[in-house]
Amino acid sequence: MKHSTNRQTRRGRGPARRIGRSLAFVLPVVLVLSGTLAVTRVDWSGDPSDSVLAASEASSSKASAARAPHEVLRDRLLTELQEEDPGVALTHLQQAVNERPSLADHCATIARALGRAAVKAYGPTRAQSYARPVCDTAFASGVLAAHG
Repeated sequence: MKHSTNRQTRRGRGPARRIGRSLAFVLPVVLVLSGTLAVTRVDWSGDPSDSVLAASEASSSKASAARAPHEVLRDRLLTELQEEDPGVALTHLQQAVNERPSLADHCATIARALGRAAVKAYGPTRAQSYARPVCDTAFASGVLAAHG
């Protein structure tokens, strides 16, 4: 009797077991293929213009959050330069570098950008009057580069 009960139980699991075995084989294959396709769609060159996702990233608000801190600082200071004056922007640049020493590597680049923007907004003579030793003489070199 026990033998017949086992046989009946095994028959009841037949279709479910076949489906389970099929899924056990097919699911890993599907996962590997989808992962491979995902990896091939990523732009590994580092050039965002070649990326498949570049258009969606550019339009999302996450793209601005992913910007480097020195880029955010530069843009904020360029806006301050337009709204107030280069002296205020240079003071805030120095304060930002003092608060976050990691920005020191970008200080000269930001100061030169401020110098070029100051020449466009105020002219070379007035822009040079705001020069001070923030990031060495990078602001003055930006004024000179924009004037020359």
